[in-house]
Amino acid sequence: MNQDQALLKAIIAKDPQAFESFYEAYKSKVYNTCLSYTQNEEDAEEITQDVFVEVFNSAQKFQGKSSLSTWVYRICINKSLDFLRYKKRKKRFAQIQRLWGGEKDEALDLPDFKHPGILAENQEKATILFRAIETLPENQKNAFILSFVEELPRKEVADIMKIKLKACESLLQRAKGNLRKKLEKFYEEERNS
Repeated sequence: MNQDQALLKAIIAKDPQAFESFYEAYKSKVYNTCLSYTQNEEDAEEITQDVFVEVFNSAQKFQGKSSLSTWVYRICINKSLDFLRYKKRKKRFAQIQRLWGGEKDEALDLPDFKHPGILAENQEKATILFRAIETLPENQKNAFILSFVEELPRKEVADIMKIKLKACESLLQRAKGNLRKKLEKFYEEERNS
């Protein structure tokens, strides 16, 4: 039995010390991944809590077909995407309410995002990049964030996404191409204004 399996077995047995060790080992990875998706610190904190609750509640379901970190990243991505879908539905509902004369709801657009892992002089560029990442198709966004923001190895990204390595590399190429087009268009518009 490896260390991850032993830790998970102790979590299943409701050992608080084991869960605390697990939390300490994964909290930064989970939070940073959630933050890359939500681009909002409070939302990332909320999703991070949800991820750890899910791990605690479903530890017995882990089958060991992948590494523990792959499983945790999968939960993290699913929770983040579910949260973003909920937020989009809420925004659409608010727009429909406004059309029918309902009360004006607060805007749910992404704020100017300041990622704590990015140097202050690069924050403006990072904000533009994260806004462009947000427009990518879901699979491209997942591959890009895991590969280039979280800096995971391509093989682990493929495992997390449950795709072949070649498919992962193809998604990354398309994501980079789409981002390049979006950023070139943005900077062209900036120069012309």
